[in-house]
Amino acid sequence: MERVLEPEVMDTVAEAEAYDAMDHSLPNAAFLERLLALGACGRVLDIGCGPGHIPLQLAAMTPDVEVCGVDLSKEMLRIAEEHRAVSPHAERVSFRLGDAKGLEDQDDVFETVCSNTILHHIPDPIPFLREAWRVLRPGGVLLIRDLFRPDDPVTVARLVEKHSGDENAEARELFRASLCAAFTPAELEAAASAAGMAGVEVTVDSDRHMSLQTAMKATG
Repeated sequence: MERVLEPEVMDTVAEAEAYDAMDHSLPNAAFLERLLALGACGRVLDIGCGPGHIPLQLAAMTPDVEVCGVDLSKEMLRIAEEHRAVSPHAERVSFRLGDAKGLEDQDDVFETVCSNTILHHIPDPIPFLREAWRVLRPGGVLLIRDLFRPDDPVTVARLVEKHSGDENAEARELFRASLCAAFTPAELEAAASAAGMAGVEVTVDSDRHMSLQTAMKATG
């Protein structure tokens, strides 16, 4: 099945609020579990943080991190700041406007770099992957998780019914479009290689998710 692009930025009030209202609890929990298992620590950059769920949950789960969330959508960041304002961990979380394909950060400044389900929004993944790799300290933790594109429309329909059948029509269509816009594991491996990412692995994590990852390497 050919890839069908969807908009890179969800920046209307309706889009941001609809995404924030969706139930992301199970995939977010799996993402955070993997991130901590890989050794996430120190300064963390969440690229494409959306409404801030991951940074705030990560800060709540461990006192050893400071998390910066970056997103290209002002409306997503508005909601993220609303969530941050009522969080007891607000002092260890920050949000800023930024483009995944051209981050303002210096090289090698984060012990952990992560991204949850924004890869499929980006037409060409290589600039994004290069930037994520550039700002990660050597030996640090990387976790980029996204959907992967099914082989055919029948599988897409089955996954939509299985995982978003209880959501409203707008949410189901958003999930369907995201599956169709996603990369395959082989495409992600090729993009990581083209971006110069050495020592990373691509794993298939579920019937719809894959991850590009590295674990924390011991130093000394």
